[in-house]
Amino acid sequence: MTIVISETKDLDACLALRFKVFVDEQAVPVEEERDALDAVATHLLATIDGTPMGTARIVWLDDTAKIGRVCVLKATRGTGLGKQLIEAAVAVAAGRKGITKAKLGSQVHAIGFYEKLGFEVFGPVYLDAGIEHRDMVRALT
Repeated sequence: MTIVISETKDLDACLALRFKVFVDEQAVPVEEERDALDAVATHLLATIDGTPMGTARIVWLDDTAKIGRVCVLKATRGTGLGKQLIEAAVAVAAGRKGITKAKLGSQVHAIGFYEKLGFEVFGPVYLDAGIEHRDMVRALT
């Protein structure tokens, strides 16, 4: 099994994964899943043996890398692929000049996952596409 996680220009592959997870599984309205930030974001694609299995995007805001639209297909959950995807996103962010922190909006059920990766919760619970979220941040060194 060969896992590759890299920056990609293949937005169609990323959007297809996001559609399966967010729209099909989580019932996020399709018009809320995709936005104008896709055009300016850095996209990461995780493949297993060449097959797209996960994605994330990074939006650059001043000194902050906003990691979002993180998903892995159901078949790969619990395998460590999500962890590897977040670690890759953090590495990309840490390698960008002037970026001092990574931020994300975690679905409430996934907070523990991100805490294990060094993120800390801040702020109140809020709804994003009808799903409860909390903001999280991690300093980059």
